[in-house]
Amino acid sequence: MNLSSFTQRLILAFVATLPIIAKADNIWSYHQKIDKLTNESFSYVQSPLPLPGLFDYLKLVLICKGNTLQATIEANDLITSQSRHFNIDYQIDKMPAITITMKTFPDSKRKGYTEEFAKKLASDLLTGQTLFIHVNTIIRTVLSSSLPLTNAELPIKKVLADCNLSTTNSTTQPASYSLTEFEQDFSHLPLDKQQHVLAELKKIMEDIK
Repeated sequence: MNLSSFTQRLILAFVATLPIIAKADNIWSYHQKIDKLTNESFSYVQSPLPLPGLFDYLKLVLICKGNTLQATIEANDLITSQSRHFNIDYQIDKMPAITITMKTFPDSKRKGYTEEFAKKLASDLLTGQTLFIHVNTIIRTVLSSSLPLTNAELPIKKVLADCNLSTTNSTTQPASYSLTEFEQDFSHLPLDKQQHVLAELKKIMEDIK
């Protein structure tokens, strides 16, 4: 890890300790619109504005259009040249920072997007209370912002549902075949079948180790 990256992560860790104040009228909001050029309907959820004077202006949007989820970030300042890749570090609460890559639009130096990391980002936003963002620019400055995730769950889930994407965390899904079910089924097997099952389970466990 280079010094610049290490410094950015230290700043993220420090910002994570700052108190966050969210205004009631400045929350994550869900919208539905129609593209005037293609007559195609789409939906999106956009982040609230950052606290004035404390952070840079960064607006995060999750868009479902054509059954494809896209995440965009927009700044008031230069990010990089048009159609260029750049990195974003984001952190949920005090969890480790995550780096993703976005690309500026062909007609903008201040707005970028990603489809590859959109679902991952959306899922992570559902796990905490505060989002911290660092955008690494072409002039080696860092744009920083902190956004409350208050009331973010419902509008984000609406956009994910519009794209037919699951909002269930895979780590919390119930097992398709529970231990209780196995024990019940196992108890009804004849002895020779039980011995066969145990032998197969032993092989599986040895392969996992």
